[in-house]
Amino acid sequence: MGLPLLPGYNFSRNVGRNNFHKSQHWGFCHNVRMLMSECKARRGGELIPGQKMEPKYSVSSKEMVSDTLSCIAFDKQVLSFDAYVKDEVHDKSQENYRIRRYKIFFYPEDDTISVTEPEVKNSGLLQGTFIWRHQISLPPPDEDKFYTVYHFNINIDVVFYGRTFKIYDCDAFTKNFLRKIGIKLNSPGQCPEDPYLSIWRKKMGYTKCGFPVKSSNTLKQFLEYDRKVLRFFCLWDDSTSLFRDRRELVLYYFLSDDTIEVKELLPQNSGRRRMPFLLRRRKLPKYGPPGVYQPGKEMDQEVFSMYGGLAVTQVHDCLLDKYKPGKSEQMFYKDSDLSLGTTINVWGRKVLLCDCDEFTKTYYKNKYGIENFTSISCKAPPLPKIERKFPPYTGFGSEEDSLCSCIHLWPKPCHLRNTRKFLEKDSNGNESNILRFLAKLITNQYASMEKLFIISYFLSDDTISVFALAEKNSVSDSQKFFKRMRVKRPGQKVFKSELSEYVKAQDLYIGAQVTVNSHKFVLLSADEYTLKFMEKNSDEFPLSKFELVLEKLREKTSKSGNIRQVFRAADPEVTKKMDYNTFRAIVINTAAGKLIEQEIVTIARHYRVPDDPCLDDNVLITMAHEELKKNFFESFQNLIYRCVYQDRENKKVLPSKDIKRLCKSSRLPFTDDLLGSLLSMFEDSEKQINYESFFCALNWRIKPMPELAKTSPVEEGYNDVSAEMPSFISVKYIDYLKFLKDLCGIEEQ
Repeated sequence: MGLPLLPGYNFSRNVGRNNFHKSQHWGFCHNVRMLMSECKARRGGELIPGQKMEPKYSVSSKEMVSDTLSCIAFDKQVLSFDAYVKDEVHDKSQENYRIRRYKIFFYPEDDTISVTEPEVKNSGLLQGTFIWRHQISLPPPDEDKFYTVYHFNINIDVVFYGRTFKIYDCDAFTKNFLRKIGIKLNSPGQCPEDPYLSIWRKKMGYTKCGFPVKSSNTLKQFLEYDRKVLRFFCLWDDSTSLFRDRRELVLYYFLSDDTIEVKELLPQNSGRRRMPFLLRRRKLPKYGPPGVYQPGKEMDQEVFSMYGGLAVTQVHDCLLDKYKPGKSEQMFYKDSDLSLGTTINVWGRKVLLCDCDEFTKTYYKNKYGIENFTSISCKAPPLPKIERKFPPYTGFGSEEDSLCSCIHLWPKPCHLRNTRKFLEKDSNGNESNILRFLAKLITNQYASMEKLFIISYFLSDDTISVFALAEKNSVSDSQKFFKRMRVKRPGQKVFKSELSEYVKAQDLYIGAQVTVNSHKFVLLSADEYTLKFMEKNSDEFPLSKFELVLEKLREKTSKSGNIRQVFRAADPEVTKKMDYNTFRAIVINTAAGKLIEQEIVTIARHYRVPDDPCLDDNVLITMAHEELKKNFFESFQNLIYRCVYQDRENKKVLPSKDIKRLCKSSRLPFTDDLLGSLLSMFEDSEKQINYESFFCALNWRIKPMPELAKTSPVEEGYNDVSAEMPSFISVKYIDYLKFLKDLCGIEEQ
């Protein structure tokens, strides 16, 4: 029994309340007064007396969820319903409607729904996801609300966007979930059968009844031999064709399905278009190519047509005869038909199996017991090399120009210059890469007998130039005798097809005779740079290799003491040294004329007595000034600045090795001997050099020195003349005792 509605018998609901706003159902929309909603709560979220708010979302039972968010409580839980839609089909006599099956998924965590249609094979309909997952509103007039779990049950209709879905069943989880939240489930229904599918099943049943069952057991072969391939190297002799080619092929036999694939190996620059396959992977018939058959004749089975006539349920189909009366027997190549030396038929091409790989040999050895795998050469015999012949030299231009006019249709300039050799052998600093020889003209004219010439050989391009030296008491200076160009070797034809041979650096040595422009020269001597270059590159110049020359002389000399007596007789004062001309005469007589002049010079230079290095200080400085003037070197002040920078203690002196390194890095045009003599001249007891005094002495601008008296090396040579050939060698004395010790092992007594 309730309390009477009298003062003092009820509780005040406004205790502690600060907001007393009144709620109303009216409002403005686009400046129009209208009723907004009947279920609208008052301000503050309180309901008007007598008002009930329907929940917008699903409400779970207290047993399932207790004070837990729905997104966590129903995570990964989905309700699945089976439904169908009955669609009308117009303008088709076989069916009036069509049944389409759907799956409705309801997600309790956020009341979203998705609808999918399972794909049916060969249906011709667009199937898959029908409605993407989202909240779906109820049909009018409740379109402001959304579907919840309480709107779903079995044997009910749901409308999604004007399309009615008939729910006839659900899964076990969905049934259990609905029972827990208090929903009484209806009895499940059945989905009606689609008329089109029933007709289609009847057709398939008719066809399947007449289709013969063919047993096929290829799975075992596939599982056993998958990825196992036999490889043969083959030869297709296509000599009867236009170009008479021998084509190299590779045959692959796939053991998994007894198919064959053939590829062609094209050599480089063969001129043929590279095709991926000569024969694609397929079974290869033994007797191919087969003939041309009429349509329907070449069939594995007979085909029978089925016609239902004028019956109500017409059947248009065909049946296959299982007895196969019209099948043609065709034999294909197997692995047992392939062996080395066998010729197979590849669609009319006779292919010879020549070789195989190791896996193929192991396979045939284990399965068939074959041990002999003698390979046959696939390579074609080499074609006869046709020598290309060129017409002889025409006489116009150079031989190279005439040759290029034969090679190219349009005449082009011939570039036979070796650029790499030119860059390596071109003049660079103190390396001139020019071999200079003193020569004499061989002639019967008395006026030209005593003329001397300088023959220069340029290593960069193998050219030669000749200058005639000024004669003694002559007014004229040196003249150009032969301009710089390549010189042909004598005794060659002028008009010939081959290129002429030219004089090389190996053809020039002391004592050699060289023909230049029909003038014959004999080489008398060479400068110091040329002799050092030939000794440094003794592999290219064997006449300057000391070991070979000494071995050659040792073969001509006996190990007796006669040669020692000859040298002692030539040195009565026992000075232990001998002048070059006497040494040369003894060696020539001992070798019985088997040594040439270049080899004698090589021995003399090896055993020469070094000259007295102690020269006058003024002479050394004068020689240094001449070298500096030739190279126009004047950067002495910069050298002093660099020395001052290195002299951190300001002692005005630096070690001799630092001064030498500075001169080398600055590329002063001094030889090692001259630079060493200059440094030793300015060294103190501690091997320190006053760099200011050293470079001031070398400054030819500030302290010029008188020039040395020029003495021609030719004049020096004329002072020392033998009966056969004048000597212009810089060697003066030879240590013959050391020579005898190395030659015959004779020690000094």
